[in-house]
Amino acid sequence: MPALCRDCLTSFAGGARCPACRSPRVLTHPELTSLSIAHMDCDAFYASVEKRDNPDLRDKPVIVGGGQRGVVSTACYLARIHGVRSAMPMFQALKLCPEAVVVKPRMAVYAEASRAIRAMMEALTPAVEPLSLDEAFLDLTGTERLHGAPPAVLLARLVRRMEEELGLTGSVGLSHNKFLAKIASDLDKPRGFSVIGRAETATFLTPHPVRIIWGVGTATQAALEAAGIRRIADLLRWDRADLVARFGHMGERLYHLARGEDHRRVNRDEKLKSISKETTFFEDTAEADILDGHLWRLSEQVADRAKAKGLAGRVVVLKLKRGDFQLISRRHSLNEPTQLTDRIYRAARALLDQAGARGPFRLIGVGIADLAPEAEADLSGDLLDPQAAKRAGAERAADAIRARFGRAAIIKGRALR
Repeated sequence: MPALCRDCLTSFAGGARCPACRSPRVLTHPELTSLSIAHMDCDAFYASVEKRDNPDLRDKPVIVGGGQRGVVSTACYLARIHGVRSAMPMFQALKLCPEAVVVKPRMAVYAEASRAIRAMMEALTPAVEPLSLDEAFLDLTGTERLHGAPPAVLLARLVRRMEEELGLTGSVGLSHNKFLAKIASDLDKPRGFSVIGRAETATFLTPHPVRIIWGVGTATQAALEAAGIRRIADLLRWDRADLVARFGHMGERLYHLARGEDHRRVNRDEKLKSISKETTFFEDTAEADILDGHLWRLSEQVADRAKAKGLAGRVVVLKLKRGDFQLISRRHSLNEPTQLTDRIYRAARALLDQAGARGPFRLIGVGIADLAPEAEADLSGDLLDPQAAKRAGAERAADAIRARFGRAAIIKGRALR
């Protein structure tokens, strides 16, 4: 049976230890040399970067996130042992792990590390589809002739290089499609490497709960359980037509994924679907001026990111979270795509006024969706607002000044609230 030493990268024919270096970190699988779709997920990425850059944190539980009022962005594995998880309210995380060291996120540093990892991936294959800063799909089909080694060896080489050159670790899932590769990468974290072959797909999936399916969240799981579907085996007993009739488009997706069928290609040009920013308050607030100031700053950040990416949005989204954690979301469709702070803010402000939601709030967020190229943005302006064109011109002029003299060159009074 094909085997690979994950330490020295020696390939051999089975065995509990590597014959070259005697390492027990041996990967063995009958389809090891024939699979080529992979998912690589960095291990506790933000926390790992912080531990790399500050050796004093190495043996301590680390939480990357906001203050007492924020949420957990990432927790290292020492903190996870105590039950700390991403997106958990910070106060709850600190109750579970009071000895944790809380570190504020350094997104620029994480982005730099992500770019270095991405470059390593693209040295192996041009077919890299990033999902976030710390994970991506890779299609290594046809790369064996180029690199002189099968995909499994190339992936083991990738994570070893990440450790040696960047001081960061990752876990790999290798399979015959994206759905199974992503599942595999979660099976043996951290520093894992798991394989799900074609021949074992059905036997692997059948006993698992439906929540293993990517995209099945709490609400979908509850709906499935109401229909008596708790495990993949339950899904397999349903006809395709019945699943579609009961669950719509999701039913079609569930039918195929329950059988391990996923025909999506690894797409390096996967389009961004939305742009959003949000902030969690240090204290719950219902103060109109405070909310308005945050609404403007968030709209400005969303617009800046849209302009940087050459995109615009047809839909403006407002997100609110009350002090009791009730989530409120509102959307408004514009007559044309926009990337202007002024238009995003005014639509979000109207949504806030129309929501009629009573505070206090702990979080506010703004976003744009239904994205389009910037060439389609802000062509006709707002015909009902004769001053809109003047404000748009002023914003473009301010952008040009900031580009030349820095962001602090012009600050809108509303942003100081």
